[in-house]
Amino acid sequence: MKGVILAGGLGTRLYPLTHVTNKHLLPVYDKPMVYYPIRTLVQAGITEIMIVTGGPHCGHFMKVLKNGDEWGIKHLEYAYQEKEGGIADALKLAKSFADEGPIAVILGDNTTDANIKKSVQDFKSGAVVFVKEVSDPHRFGVAVFDPKDKTKILRIDEKPKNPETNFAVTGLYIYDNKVFDYIKQCDPGYIGRGELEITQVNNFYVQEKKLTWQKLEGFWSDAGTFESLFRSNEFWAKKRAPLK
Repeated sequence: MKGVILAGGLGTRLYPLTHVTNKHLLPVYDKPMVYYPIRTLVQAGITEIMIVTGGPHCGHFMKVLKNGDEWGIKHLEYAYQEKEGGIADALKLAKSFADEGPIAVILGDNTTDANIKKSVQDFKSGAVVFVKEVSDPHRFGVAVFDPKDKTKILRIDEKPKNPETNFAVTGLYIYDNKVFDYIKQCDPGYIGRGELEITQVNNFYVQEKKLTWQKLEGFWSDAGTFESLFRSNEFWAKKRAPLK
């Protein structure tokens, strides 16, 4: 399995910090933010990775990551997303890289200490989404479960004003190669943002009864807002340098 890290966007919620560099290169304790999704993939045995980036600071990645050797990556590629077209729009750039095989996809601002190696090894087909209970589900895609069978997701609601559950779909997914066909079917008007939404892709898998979910154990946080960036910094600072 290959890995894709989606690290585009302008990071406007973190202005003025992101006037200086790409959001995903900002520090989370003693490492650049993108180190954490790299760590998640490499720990799972995924060492062929593509980073999809964009914006005015995209060239900074090469200076930080170089060829990926020191990060445990055996093969590193980059793709450039020209416009702000959404997560699914960024993912479609990885089609040739995937080479018709399965891919693990993680957003570049996701930091977690969860180990997904078994999930990667056990994957056969369809899609897997990783969910986590959060206190602010309205910020995320939210999993709605079948009341008759809690092991099944009925649908995923994107940033609902009144979430039916507090289970957020984290920015970590495993897909078979069908994902690129579903991206072609995405409607930019799906939720009115003019973007190709990964939530719509996931709901296509739900409709085909080919989506499963797993609870992400341990710590997880995005780092795309000042509050979540602080939360990630605090966790990783304590984990690597415990206070005495």
